[in-house]
Amino acid sequence: QVQLVESGGGSVQAGGSLRLSCTVSGFNLYTNLLAWFRQAPGKEREGVAAMDTAGMITSYADSVKGRFTISRESANHTLYLRMNSLKPEDTGNYTCAAGQIRTGRWLASDEYSAWGRGTQVTVSS
Repeated sequence: QVQLVESGGGSVQAGGSLRLSCTVSGFNLYTNLLAWFRQAPGKEREGVAAMDTAGMITSYADSVKGRFTISRESANHTLYLRMNSLKPEDTGNYTCAAGQIRTGRWLASDEYSAWGRGTQVTVSS
C-alpha cells in the first residue's frame, strides 16, 4: 500500500512563504495521482492542488491559484507544495494523498486511497 509522510509545516506571517514536502513509497501501476489537501478546525477537508504522477497536468483550487505550486521529485518520490503570499485563511492541517484517476475530479477526496497524517501550517496576521 502507498505510504505518505508530510513535513515542512510551521508558523509564518501573512505574505510569507513555506514549502511542504511529502515522501511517497509503495508506488504501483495504479498510483497516478498526487495531491495536497487541507483542513482547518471546524471546516471540511479541502482539495488544494493535484497533479498526475507524470507531471503533465496540474489542478489548483481557486483560492490558491497563482500562489501555490505543486511539484514532484521523481528520484526520491517526493511531492512538494510551494506556498507563497500566504494568508491567514491558509491556516490548516495539510495532508498529501495518492490515488488513481477515476472521475477527473482531482481535488475530490474520493479520487485518493492513501493519505498522510498531515503537517500543520499556521499563518498569522
